[in-house]
Amino acid sequence: MAKNTITFDTSSGVAYGVNLNINTGADFNSEYTVVNTSGSAFDFTSWTGSSQLAKSVSIGSSSYAIETFTVGFTSAAGGVFKLSLGKSRTRTIPEGRYVYDVNVSSGSTTYRIVSGDVLVIPGISSAA
Repeated sequence: MAKNTITFDTSSGVAYGVNLNINTGADFNSEYTVVNTSGSAFDFTSWTGSSQLAKSVSIGSSSYAIETFTVGFTSAAGGVFKLSLGKSRTRTIPEGRYVYDVNVSSGSTTYRIVSGDVLVIPGISSAA
């Protein structure tokens, strides 16, 4: 599992960039520990998360979501959440380049906290 520690500045409105690799037919997990600009854990208590994967397309073309990551807060008070996709779901993603983002929301406040590119790599062999 990839582990990332990110500093998120709520006043900047800019998502932190993290690129990912997904191997088709394998479980995918990526953990994020989020701190604020003073280095304290970002408290996700009372927050929800959502994340989608979309095909990376050229300018002027339509982008469409092809998969939705599961976003789980493994330590909400400690600023830790995890993105995951099971192997049955990664198996159906065609190889290629994609983009993703993670949004967190509480009440009427929503932040796009992480975004990046995703390279989906086909498996040469796979455990069933």
